[in-house]
Amino acid sequence: MKYLIIGGVAGGASVAARLRRMDENAEIVLFERGPYISYANCGLPYYIGDTIRERERLFLQTPGSFRARFHVDIRVYHEVIAINPAAKTVKVLDQSSGQEYTEAYDKLALSPGAEPIRPPIPGIDLPGIFSLRNVSDTDDIKHFIREQKVQKALIIGGGFIGLEMAENLHQLGIQVSIAEMADQVMAPLDYEMAAPVHRHLKDHGVALYLREEVTRFEKNPSGMKIFLKSGKSMDTEMVLLSIGVRADTRLARAAGLNIGEAGGILVNEFMQTSDPDIYAVGDAIEFPDFLSGKSRMIYLAGPANKQARICADNMVGGPSVKYKGAIGTGIAKIFDMTVASTGLSAKLLKRNQIPFLESVTHSGSHAGYYPGALPMSIKICFSPLDGTLYGAQITGYQGVDKRIDMMAAIIGMRGTVYDLTELEHAYAPPFSSAKDPVNMAGYVAENILQGRHTPVYWHEMAGFSSDKNVQIVDVRTAREYAEGCIPGAVNIPLDELRFRMKELVSDRKIIVYCAVGLRGYLAQRILRQHNYPQVFNLSGGYKTWQSAVES
Repeated sequence: MKYLIIGGVAGGASVAARLRRMDENAEIVLFERGPYISYANCGLPYYIGDTIRERERLFLQTPGSFRARFHVDIRVYHEVIAINPAAKTVKVLDQSSGQEYTEAYDKLALSPGAEPIRPPIPGIDLPGIFSLRNVSDTDDIKHFIREQKVQKALIIGGGFIGLEMAENLHQLGIQVSIAEMADQVMAPLDYEMAAPVHRHLKDHGVALYLREEVTRFEKNPSGMKIFLKSGKSMDTEMVLLSIGVRADTRLARAAGLNIGEAGGILVNEFMQTSDPDIYAVGDAIEFPDFLSGKSRMIYLAGPANKQARICADNMVGGPSVKYKGAIGTGIAKIFDMTVASTGLSAKLLKRNQIPFLESVTHSGSHAGYYPGALPMSIKICFSPLDGTLYGAQITGYQGVDKRIDMMAAIIGMRGTVYDLTELEHAYAPPFSSAKDPVNMAGYVAENILQGRHTPVYWHEMAGFSSDKNVQIVDVRTAREYAEGCIPGAVNIPLDELRFRMKELVSDRKIIVYCAVGLRGYLAQRILRQHNYPQVFNLSGGYKTWQSAVES
């Protein structure tokens, strides 16, 4: 059996390694148009920022070591320029010699990846404007920073790579700005969860330009001038384009393979394309979302590696092992903060017209009485019918990775918020609380589902503040209230509430809030049991409201 693989890195190299483990006698050829077949793509920003100092540490396997260990015919600088599914051949360009030749296959795997989006902005080809996708890009950026002694840099786009690069450039002593077309960074997050990230970036000296679009670049003596749609401009010496990526589907399209609604190579649950002898994995593919069933693309290394293993198994043994789809679990370190998400956000659920409920909770990273506990914010979205967990987002400083993985595990088993309440975790004061933050998120969601807790949300408060039929009650202490409150709120501390109920009007809608939601919930329970029927609690409390409105 002869297997051909187009493209290396997380997808293609993993397919090749698994194929060899499954079939020692097969002929396996891997084509890579560049010089590298297996490197740590996610580590590139940290090499630029000198957190990873040795360039060699980026390479998981060299062509030589991969060839020796797996007995795979590795052909770097060989670009596949056409596929003929009918003849089961590919046309290859040897970039070193300039010669073209044809190679036959029994089974073919595509791992072409994705390419950085480079919009046609005037001046975009000026020196000093980079994208970051591979080792060559990394080398170019490091060389430019060193040779030009860069002091100012602009990052266009506030996604995961853009924010990781902001930290790493800042670590080199470079003054960093970020321009983002949307009203927030980190698109997988909902706005109120991205708001603390905005503050954190600003606290570290990163200039943030939201709802801004670059209209042109012009060369000037200091480097270049950037013009924004708002009319603002800035001088900088280097630009990093982090606008996003686009699936590389050129070969697949030319070969007549089906392309999906989202623009990726359409595969079935066995990783097969519309041609049963051609498989595809990685950033270029499209498949039904695990939760919504809608077609989706996910640009993450974890799913690509899992797809590769399934792909190789099916190439060898026939279509039998199914890919269940990706949840879309991602995490990023942004200076001292950790930000993570999994599953579907509220805005994705709205876009897909899926009914949902949501809640925001604030907890400590471990037991509050043990020194060093740091704040952690968790937002979850879930079904109003049965509590099926749809998605989670977490911002914090310690233990975020542990909690997002717990959430992802529940989503992966199509679990509910009730499963969050029952999830058993390792507990000792330095690591967690007896009721973990994940348990607490589940308890709050359970209370919402069972009608014990009726929330309102931060974006609704502006309308309530001016509504004469709504009474807003701040149940924090008088000192907390004096330090800042929601407009229109009156202060009745929780411990005084039972004795001051006459100050409330029972036939009005009453909105209660505290710092993070717990005291507001207690106030809601008290009032409801004293015949105040329309009592609502602000989800996430004053902390969430303040962070969102002041971002």
